[in-house]
Amino acid sequence: MKKMLIINADDLGADEARNAGIFEAIEAGIVTSVSLLPNGPALNDALRRIRGLDRCGVSFGVHLNLSEGKPLSPNLRILTGPDGFFLRKPRAHHLLMSSGDRDLEKEIAQEITAQIESLLDAGIRIDHLDGHQHVHVFPAAFPAAIKATDKYGMPWIRIPEEPYPLARMNSIPDGLVNEARLFVTTAGQARARFKGSGVQTPDHFRGLYLKGRLSPALLLDLLQGLQPGITELMVHPGRTSDPASPGPFSDFSTPDRERELEALLDRRVREALKDLEIDLIPFPVKQR
Repeated sequence: MKKMLIINADDLGADEARNAGIFEAIEAGIVTSVSLLPNGPALNDALRRIRGLDRCGVSFGVHLNLSEGKPLSPNLRILTGPDGFFLRKPRAHHLLMSSGDRDLEKEIAQEITAQIESLLDAGIRIDHLDGHQHVHVFPAAFPAAIKATDKYGMPWIRIPEEPYPLARMNSIPDGLVNEARLFVTTAGQARARFKGSGVQTPDHFRGLYLKGRLSPALLLDLLQGLQPGITELMVHPGRTSDPASPGPFSDFSTPDRERELEALLDRRVREALKDLEIDLIPFPVKQR
């Protein structure tokens, strides 16, 4: 079986600097798929850039967001605070780990619908679904996410299950390890619930343990150990945003983004892909 790799850049639309970096990687032919933040402050800039892009070789997905910024649907009272904004990562995660709250699940379904339809109305063909901070696999959100893939004919969904990497493991911060294990646990529970839905997921997922620390050496290690089948590699490239213009996603637009971009653009990565006979692909088009 061939080795196929989807390199998916998350958070398109977070800010214009992030957008610029992602499109550098697209134009270099290294990023083959992107996930758009429907409520991102720079979504219009992202859409403008997409319209000027030859779509061949790039797939687009919805990056469902239930934790940062302002929602797209009105009158939410559980998912948001008194200011009308989402609750931010820690509180949102705690809330979304619950299940069985029908009022909460109704709000989640309402917001997921609004986010997906906003991209469809903008002319984006959505090939895959994932979530900011992987909220789409949390117990309260996953049922609505799966229903949305069926309703809108999205053939792929991200299930962020990743084995703990043995290579260079001593260099992984404890906080990142604990966060990754939370996502892996919720992803495993979600996988057990989506069987029979008809939606597809890549054979392998990578990127949880590389967040904020991607380097050419780590990327080359990953490529060396790539398994046959389709692997999705989640990345977060970008340029650093202007600190004088803070926004809801400013905390995610750090110098780490530029280091990640430079790692992806490193010539050794391109050479390794060729030498190891790894095919870079977007999410394949599949009929649901």
